[in-house]
This record gives sequence, structure tokens and C-alpha cells, in this order.
Amino acid sequence: MATGKKLSEISWQEFKALPLAAKGDYFQGIPPHTLIAQQFSRTRLEELCTLATKIKRINKRRDGANFLKTLLSDKRAMLYFAQPSSRTYLSHNAACQILGLDTMDVRDTKTSSEVKGESPEDTIRTFSSYADMIIMRHPVGGFAERVAWMLAHTNREIPVLNAGSGADQHPTQALLDIYTLARSFEKTGGIDGKHIAFVGDLMRGRTVRSLAWLLTLYKDVTLYFVAPEPLQISPDILELLDQAGTQYVITQDFASVMPIADAVYMTRIQDEWDAEGESCTIDTSDFSIGAEHMDILKDTTVIMHPLPRRSEISTDIDNDPRAVYWRQMRNGMWIRAALILTTFGRQDEANQYYDDYKPQA
Repeated sequence: MATGKKLSEISWQEFKALPLAAKGDYFQGIPPHTLIAQQFSRTRLEELCTLATKIKRINKRRDGANFLKTLLSDKRAMLYFAQPSSRTYLSHNAACQILGLDTMDVRDTKTSSEVKGESPEDTIRTFSSYADMIIMRHPVGGFAERVAWMLAHTNREIPVLNAGSGADQHPTQALLDIYTLARSFEKTGGIDGKHIAFVGDLMRGRTVRSLAWLLTLYKDVTLYFVAPEPLQISPDILELLDQAGTQYVITQDFASVMPIADAVYMTRIQDEWDAEGESCTIDTSDFSIGAEHMDILKDTTVIMHPLPRRSEISTDIDNDPRAVYWRQMRNGMWIRAALILTTFGRQDEANQYYDDYKPQA
């Protein structure tokens, strides 16, 4: 829902200084942007999750899949991935294909005019001349916000989807994580009241930062941050949790959390952010999960991971029904399709088709 606040009516310095929650008010207008986790309400999350499931079910039949491909056949998206990615890139690309959205991409700045000295801002403005949406992943935190603000001050403002921004935000990953949790807990009361453990490199894991915020929208959730001290969750996230009144526990004792966790969200060491390889000096041996832990976990616990993984999850548990990380990855395609469709305001057509034909679950 539009709030009346426009990026075109605020200076960059004023906007940059706003708290995250206040920034979110500027991303709801026309066009809507998806840039930070703080812009979502619970109602919005539930609408997206419902639509994602409908798209998934419609797509199971050929006539349904053909219908979906007509919804955005008049649109083009630029996938600008200035940071290495496979799952996030392919998931967004697949979501575009499901909806008939043509795509272009730049996956390495060395193949763009940035190697000639063009500024990233000018590169993005060039992309906006050819596309109706920019889906971007960038190593610089806050750059997606800068792009959205910049485009608002041109005559070619198009929606921007943040597919990963530095070490601070990954809102579409958080959406697929929420969707995975919601689907996993459909028969056990939903996300409300659940105990959710984050394990590993929490200081630099942008997926954890974004998901932790979205979980503040649910009732009586308790979060457990399980990590070596140098990799523990940062104070700014804890401050947001305190403001939201969300319960949390900070610990290095993974063994004590396993029996009570309803979801275990594993993460890898984010050593791509290392300045001098300092991560290799941290002992992370107690922050992994394998076959020997399966009897400790509840039968209903779900094990998640944004991937790629290293040694923090043993391949021995890949076929355990509680290991949902491969399903989690596929869920990204459906929730991102729902997000893209609503960004262009075409969700009513999919909802109507679903209601008319009632595809099988």
C-alpha cells in the first residue's frame, strides 16, 4: 500500500540517515521496490506466500503454465549481478521465465562499461533504458537503495529488487525462508510460537539479518543465535529485536539448543568478507550438524540452509525428511515469482485463474 512518501522528494543524505523502518515507507509507492526486510508487514508476507503456492499449483498443468507466461510477456528484466551467485541468479531468472518476463543480464562488471571507467550509477541508468525492472546483487551494502533513489530522480523510474546487498540485506532470501517455514509448519500451528536457531557465521550472514527481522512479525517466536563469539550476531540486529519485543538467546552451546529447536538455520563461514583470512583461525567444529544429531532433534524440526554449504551440514542427512534446504532453494523460485508479479500489479489475474480452475494441490 502506498504511503505517499516518495524517493523523488527527499535528498540522498536525508534518506540515507533514516532508520530502516522509516526507509521502508519509501518503497511502497509506484513503482514499488523490494530493498530491505523492514518494508514488509505480516499481512504482506502472508499474501505473497499464498500467491506463491497458487503459482506453483497453476504451473503444474500445461495450460496453467502457458497462462502464467502471458502475465508479464510485455515486460523485460535486467539481472545485474555484480557479485558471484548461482542459486539467487537462477531462481530470479526462473521466476521471470515462469511469468513470461524476458531477461537480460550482466553477471560480471568486467563485461560492462565499468571497465572503461563508467560509474556504477551510470551503468544502472543505462540498464533502465532497456528494462522494466532491475534485479541486482551487489557487494556494496546499501547500493540497491542508492539505485532506487537515483532512478526516482530520473524520467525512467523502474522497480528495483535487491537480490543481495553487501553483508547487510537479502530480502528475497528472507522471503523464501519465511515461505519455507510457513509451509513446513502448516500442520503445527504456523510460525507463531516457534523456537528458531541460527547457527554459524551470524555476524556477516545477510540472510540471517533479514530473516531475523521478518520473524519479529510473528507472535511469541524465540530466536537462538548460536555462534563462536567472533561470528556472533551484531548489536544492530539485537537492537531491532529489542525494539520489536522479540525474545532471543545468545549462546555458543549448540548442543543445548538442538532438542528445543523447531527450526535450525545453518550458515557457512562467510570468508569472502575476510581482509586477511582471519576466519580460518576460528574453531567452528561445534557448529555443524550430521547424522549423529538426528536423534537429538525433534521429529518435526526442520533444518534449513541458504546454501552453498561446506562442512556445516553433512551430506549424510540430505535424505532425512527434516532436511528441507533443497526444498527451501526451490521455494525461492515460487516466492520470487509472486513478488515480481505483485511488483507489476498483475497478481489479481493469477488469483482469478486459480479461483476459476482450482488446480490440484
